[in-house]
Amino acid sequence: MVFYYTAGKENASLTAQHFGISRKTFYKWFKRFRDSKYNVQSLVDQSRAPHHKRNWEVTLIQEERIRRLRKRYPYYGKRKLKALYEKEYSEEISTWKIERVIRRYKLYPDKKKAEKTARKRARAGQKPKKRIIQLVKEGSPCFLFQLDTIVIYWNNVKRYILTAVDHATRLGYARMYKNKSSRSAADFLYRLRYLVNQPIENLQTDNGSEFAWEFEIATAKLGIQRYFSRVKTPKDNPEIERFNQTLEYEWLYNFNLSLDPEELNPRLTEWLIEYNFNRPHQSLA
Repeated sequence: MVFYYTAGKENASLTAQHFGISRKTFYKWFKRFRDSKYNVQSLVDQSRAPHHKRNWEVTLIQEERIRRLRKRYPYYGKRKLKALYEKEYSEEISTWKIERVIRRYKLYPDKKKAEKTARKRARAGQKPKKRIIQLVKEGSPCFLFQLDTIVIYWNNVKRYILTAVDHATRLGYARMYKNKSSRSAADFLYRLRYLVNQPIENLQTDNGSEFAWEFEIATAKLGIQRYFSRVKTPKDNPEIERFNQTLEYEWLYNFNLSLDPEELNPRLTEWLIEYNFNRPHQSLA
């Protein structure tokens, strides 16, 4: 406003051009300033909350009915409760109304678990994850590595094979561990970095617990940017999904499975040499 009345010589176009805004935006603020009789406090950001907010649309009768049904069937979801409600009371009701009542009175079978989930969602909202669709993928080596975990169940024993594939060159790496901890994932990352012998720019993982804590510390130490796959979206990481399938059906389940990492990892390394340097890759022609 000072510029408009001084250097701008009351020229709206010149003022808008000077500050890189549209004339419409300038006039919006100018009208507010003029209508307030040139009070500079009128230019302070105002609340953007809607003037007319939706009210609680659940009646007391509906609320009480939903609460009774939920207490009777604590493990039923809102769609099942909707079907039971309409059958019992001959009245249509939306699943959103049922959901609101459940949230309002915290009608969860495991309240501690529900509170833990709520806290987890709140933390996630404060620090949103960067999704892989935000990254423009390049065709240079070590620009992007995709990481995943293969879980093996055998005679009540679990083993975990961490896998990695380079997006550009399809270089594959894998190693078995006895547990799925962030320490194991960090160890895997350091070994991967040693293998490629050059900086890794970006990593893509899912939301698994092994890719947290010590793994996050390792990525920060190595100066690697983290990106996450979207939930239940396998098309976000097709290269690692294809590599996992190849590893399982061409080698692991072809009489090569062992639950002892010290026995399996050397043989797995031999197969990785065959995979990376001898086996033809159709995607690379």
